[in-house]
Amino acid sequence: MWQTTSARLRAGVLMAGAMLALPLQAAVVVQVLDAAGQPLPNAVVYAEPQGGGNFKPARQASIEQKDKTFFPLVSVVQTGTAIVFPNNDSVRHHVYSFSPAKTFELKLYSGTPGSPVVFDKPGLVVLGCNIHDQMVAFVQVVNTPFFGVTDRSGTVRLEGIANGSYALKAWYFRMPQNEPAVAQPLQVQGDGRASIKLGVKGVPL
Repeated sequence: MWQTTSARLRAGVLMAGAMLALPLQAAVVVQVLDAAGQPLPNAVVYAEPQGGGNFKPARQASIEQKDKTFFPLVSVVQTGTAIVFPNNDSVRHHVYSFSPAKTFELKLYSGTPGSPVVFDKPGLVVLGCNIHDQMVAFVQVVNTPFFGVTDRSGTVRLEGIANGSYALKAWYFRMPQNEPAVAQPLQVQGDGRASIKLGVKGVPL
């Protein structure tokens, strides 16, 4: 009986030590402001750990075509993400990108293509339709799982961030195409808040 109790105590101590050794995770709420200091919806926000890191594989994403429009207009995905492009219109579309980060074509089709497109390089990808010139969408591909797009209040919640040092970055689709994301240092020590200002004028949702 004593040996059993002692073994349980040792196991409990080891488990507690292992839990303490794990990096604490937090959530950071980030607000993005435009040049006039107003909340900026549809801005991409992401946090890159200093020194990089090993992250879980990216999950599949979707960009829909409906009413001759891409939904969502702005997406952010982790490098290696497979994106499907369902066409829910009654007309066919020809989705393409000539962006260096991902060049591809999905020639005239209806429904959902049989294979998704894997976005395997970081950078900005601009999407278009070869049939409907007014259709455009933007995909930021980033080397981190800590990302999101701001809501109507210009805020986004970055979940599951371990304590440590990061580069907090923000980008907006009205920035010049070759202009990099605006970056500032971010130190995470538990849940927190941050703000970042971009020198652009926002477009209402």
